[in-house]
Amino acid sequence: MSDVRVIIQRDSEREERVVTTGTTAAELFTGERSVVAARIGGELKDLAYAVQDGEEVEPVEISSEDGLNILRHSTAHVMAQAVQELFPDAKLGIGPPIKDGFYYDFDVKEPFTPEDLKRVEKKMQEIQKRGQKFSRRVTTDDAARVELADEPYKLELIGLKGNAAQAADGADAEVGGGELTIYDNLDAKTGDLCWKDLCRGPHLPSTRVIPAFKLMRSAAAYWRGSEKNPQLQRIYGTAWPTKDELKGYLDFLAEAEKRDHRKLGAELDLFSFPEELGPGLAVFHPKGGVIRKVMEDYSRRRHEVSGYEFVNTPHISKEGLFHTSGHLPHYAEGMFPAIEFDEQNYRLKAMNCPMHNLIFKSRGRSYRELPLRLFEFGTVYRYEKSGVVHGLTRSRGFTQDDSHIYCTKEQMGEELDKLLTFVLDLLRDYGLTEFELELSTRDDSDKFIGSDEDWAEATEALRVAAEKQGLPLVADPGGAAYYGPKISVQVKDAIGRSWQMSTLQVDFNQPKRFGLEYTAADGSRQQPVMLHRALFGSIERFFGVLLEHYAGAFPAWLAPVQAVGIPIGDGHVEYLQQFAEKARAQGLRVEVDASSDRMQKKIRNQQKAKVPFMVIAGDEDMSAGSVSFRYRDGSQENGIPVDEAIAKIAKVVEERAQV
Repeated sequence: MSDVRVIIQRDSEREERVVTTGTTAAELFTGERSVVAARIGGELKDLAYAVQDGEEVEPVEISSEDGLNILRHSTAHVMAQAVQELFPDAKLGIGPPIKDGFYYDFDVKEPFTPEDLKRVEKKMQEIQKRGQKFSRRVTTDDAARVELADEPYKLELIGLKGNAAQAADGADAEVGGGELTIYDNLDAKTGDLCWKDLCRGPHLPSTRVIPAFKLMRSAAAYWRGSEKNPQLQRIYGTAWPTKDELKGYLDFLAEAEKRDHRKLGAELDLFSFPEELGPGLAVFHPKGGVIRKVMEDYSRRRHEVSGYEFVNTPHISKEGLFHTSGHLPHYAEGMFPAIEFDEQNYRLKAMNCPMHNLIFKSRGRSYRELPLRLFEFGTVYRYEKSGVVHGLTRSRGFTQDDSHIYCTKEQMGEELDKLLTFVLDLLRDYGLTEFELELSTRDDSDKFIGSDEDWAEATEALRVAAEKQGLPLVADPGGAAYYGPKISVQVKDAIGRSWQMSTLQVDFNQPKRFGLEYTAADGSRQQPVMLHRALFGSIERFFGVLLEHYAGAFPAWLAPVQAVGIPIGDGHVEYLQQFAEKARAQGLRVEVDASSDRMQKKIRNQQKAKVPFMVIAGDEDMSAGSVSFRYRDGSQENGIPVDEAIAKIAKVVEERAQV
């Protein structure tokens, strides 16, 4: 047998190795149980792949991003096999890996029940223990059609080969390669075929290599994401390299469920989603209204200090405005349908920028006015499909804290620097401290408008501004808005989840489309640069994120009720009411619980309401002119003089501290 020379690439280390012809990637990494695949020439390969002369081979560990995807896709195959063993009439849809897990779609007569999922998971455990081998097999389109004649959805995917990304989400996991392949699950002892699926791969060497998994839930899903297609049943699952990691993830989900803003919103009487209004349309209750007002008022004050001018625009306009801006040609699916009256089409606004352009254009502008910073809490309406509407964080009607800055090209760099600093400082004021920046740029898609030169200049200006912040900067190729590149501020919450919050965008195109001009110092007419900036993203979404970040226990400055007086007996009610009046005179939000409930029940009620300060008073407090504080964690501070107690609450509010 002839020799084969390969290069083993591990990070920056390169090792040349001579092996015999037919040596597999698995044999290169014998004894390395964490290695589940190999990357060769930039492509992922099964460990069964026979390496060729001159190839560079990089091990893929199960804990890496690629390794996790391979683990989860392999587990999806095991789940599909288990479903078809239990439900022989089930037809296969698509089963890709997703963030933290996987899913598989099935055409079945009845929706899956929780009991069905338990049976499927038990069957998966049996398959996993059998150690079935994942075996790749190249086939032709015609042969695959014969072999998969009983799988109508797979036949459809074969016909869409080469356009997998457009076929459906996850379809490229099945028909995304240059050749068509089927993976056979083979009995470990006999080599007999146990199950098969159309798949691009790669996969784990065998089912026994799957360390830990769990099925999570089932849901309805339309084939290829279209409501015109059949509705399938989707089973979601998760898989991890170790049982400890699986447990950690399940614990994380349990904590996230406790923090679900929809649940907390109802428990704390902050907001609701009345069915009479329709999906994705929230109403804020008095307590939620207080939090929202405090958020908005603080933001307004900060904007005033930073030289912004407040504007207001209507919720609806003639359709032509959004043709001019470019939104209808490029964003129509995100807008509500036209409303026809007076023989014209009108649209609910999905964004504020076109109307701000009209304000700029309403009269002649001089370079002396620039940068002109317009700011609005503008309510917009976007058509989100019912399946993706999610409480306050993905809704159909919401209010953006939207600003558009018009400046010269010479001012652009400094303005972006100030903007990003302003955004990050304000987010820190709300108690968020962990940030990552994402730079979204264009690709070769027809979606983007404008010249290459403008895009290059805008992208570089954003990059420079981002790098000045000294934060991690992540590339997002192709993620830009159709009119310009953007920076997104990604924020980590208290349990480590990442949320996209603020966005900054540079736009040379809308000023051109609207014919915006200013008179330069030399008397010439020049086009301004337009900077888009949403700080919270939307008030509603930011409210939901903060609610989950704090698990409902807002810092005192944001809490709807900052302190509640709890009398030990009826004779102490008036004393606490006087305390509350004095505190309210200093702008504090203080109430007194004068109900007939016993003191301990009142304390429990206020703990559930997550009130920052419980102010308790009895005979000794009245005699001494003092009160006692009880905090959320159950600790207590006694004998605080009334004026000192009020000053302490006021100081915590002023400093935006958490208690």
